[in-house]
Amino acid sequence: MEKRTLGNSDLNITPIGIGAWAIGGAGWAFSWSNQDDRTSVRAIHAALDAGINWIDTAAVYGLGHSEEVVASAIATYPGPKPYVFTKCERAWDANRQIIKVLKKDSIRKECEDSLRRLSVETIDLYQIHWPEPDEDIEEGWSTLVELKKEGKVRWIGVSNFNEVQLARIAAIAPITSLQPPYSMIRREIESEILPYVQSRGIGVLAYSPMGSGLLAGNMTRDRISHLPEDDWRRRSAQFQEPLLTRNLRIAEKVGEVARRVGRTSGEVAIAWTLKNPAVTAAIVGIRTPEQVAGIAGALEFRLAASDASELDQFVANC
Repeated sequence: MEKRTLGNSDLNITPIGIGAWAIGGAGWAFSWSNQDDRTSVRAIHAALDAGINWIDTAAVYGLGHSEEVVASAIATYPGPKPYVFTKCERAWDANRQIIKVLKKDSIRKECEDSLRRLSVETIDLYQIHWPEPDEDIEEGWSTLVELKKEGKVRWIGVSNFNEVQLARIAAIAPITSLQPPYSMIRREIESEILPYVQSRGIGVLAYSPMGSGLLAGNMTRDRISHLPEDDWRRRSAQFQEPLLTRNLRIAEKVGEVARRVGRTSGEVAIAWTLKNPAVTAAIVGIRTPEQVAGIAGALEFRLAASDASELDQFVANC
């Protein structure tokens, strides 16, 4: 199976990885509503069985719960252990309110808490989740550099940084990876950020390649209108007008191409993201074993140039 080296690291990862946002469950500001932990574990096992060799989570997903579920899945998996990536900077207070902090003491505590929840001695990739507060990104990045030197984390990267912020922290220490949103419905990183990281050898882990489910092939207006009240997507601009009509049109086109090439919509959407040479791999969220069956083909499926061009032209005209 194809593996790709992530940036300047020795991490050889599969083209898609397991996204563990939704398995954090309900009870926090950006939840995907209720999620059964046993189903989450079975989903992770199914993805590992399919050959995926890395999991991306974050401390804030479920306010620590996603990391605990990931640990449970790894502990009960009989095969090779996957790489585990997680993130810091989004912490929470005693009232379960999310706070944004990049101070040294906080990040050190967050790292120790993640090591404990994940039941690992070293985190394979530790990432700053958001560049907030902006004035503290140098302090935050310097702390990650220290954690790497101490062996608590193997490699360090960031998520949601722009090119100016990347340049600021690159002056302190090399950046292994950037994690940005990237899909047919969110292409804003193509003009400046992707060229920047590609020219500097920074790996890219694209998240939400299926547009948080919009391009998965089963999203409709009716389904969106019945999303649970605590599903964060109800508040997302991509799931509301004026963007919703455009996004559903793109989803229809993805489905058309998928039927023609004998693939699922999800596989086509992921393959479109992976066709960009700056993208190392894509993070694909899963919640059930059945969902794994609909995306596993993206480990090897690649879009023909003609199909990719057809999709690009359609999206450009939407």
